Formats: sequence, C-alpha cells, structure tokens
Amino acid sequence: MYFAALLARTEDGWEASDTELDDVETLSDLADLAREAAADGADDTVLVFIEQEDAWFGVVRVDGEEDPRVFVSNAAVAARSSYGAMLTDELLGHDQDDEEDELDTLDLDGTEDGYEDDASGAADEADGDDPSDGAAPAGPLGESAILADLGVSERRLLALDGDALVTIADALGAAEVLEAVR
Repeated sequence: MYFAALLARTEDGWEASDTELDDVETLSDLADLAREAAADGADDTVLVFIEQEDAWFGVVRVDGEEDPRVFVSNAAVAARSSYGAMLTDELLGHDQDDEEDELDTLDLDGTEDGYEDDASGAADEADGDDPSDGAAPAGPLGESAILADLGVSERRLLALDGDALVTIADALGAAEVLEAVR
C-alpha cells in the first residue's frame, strides 16, 4: 500500500494535500502534478512524498519550472514497485518504453509476482547481480542533499528509516499538516 502527499511551501508555511498517483506514469507527470499544487505560483517549492509500507520512501522536489530532483531511500526495493520503478528508472537513465513489459509483471500491491520478502533480493545479489549492469542498487539513490536547504541534512536523510516522512515533515515544520492528510 502506498501513501503519497504533496507539500507546497507558501508564504504562510507548508500546505499538504493527499494525492492520488493513478494517472501518473512518468516523472514528468509527477512534476506537473506538483506544479499544479503550487499555491502562490510556479516558483513555489513543492515536495512529493511517496512511501510504501515503511519498505522505502521517495522525495521528489519541484522548484518552479526546474527539473525535478529525486531521492529514493532504498532503490532495490523501490524498483520492485510501480511508483518506485518510475523514480529509480529515471535516476538510472532507463528508457521507460523498454521497461513497460517489466511493469506488466507487477501485482497491484506494487510487488513482483512471487516476491515474498527482502530475502529474495539478497539472494539475487548473492547470485552475482552487479549494480553496474543497470539494476537498482541496494540502498539510497538520487540526490541525498535534496532537503539540505530546508533543514534536513544529507546525513540525516540517509540515516532515516521507519516513519521517515513524519521525521522529514517535522524538520520542515510541517508535521501537523502532513498528519492531517495521512
């Protein structure tokens, strides 16, 4: 099960909104959705939080018309889910058209057919899968300093686990607005 929310920075602080990702197929779609949420205009900072049952979380930052910036807490786990794959594929430079067949094998809960737990991912690594072959690496991927200017240092972001989105929102001063949409 996924949780997704948008946090838009305004003059009065952060505004949060729960968001559905059903119509989002690419990072560009997600960035457009974030820009639409900007309350005071196109130059606002909007953060998109995506989380899958404490298995992984992602943060996408959109500042006006700039390209979105992305961080994923555990790329190997995220790559097994539809929304996580969208983020990791972008970060790894995979062509989404080539990967559509792979996404067709995902269950509605975002896991691959037959995937049971993290032990199978560890077995894949032990079988000699090399991260340099284009596979998502185990661990964080993306811009770990994505929130540094907002009060969440790179070191702190990399150390987060569990309910990371609440911790991030708390550091931003947005815990109450995030909790309201959760």
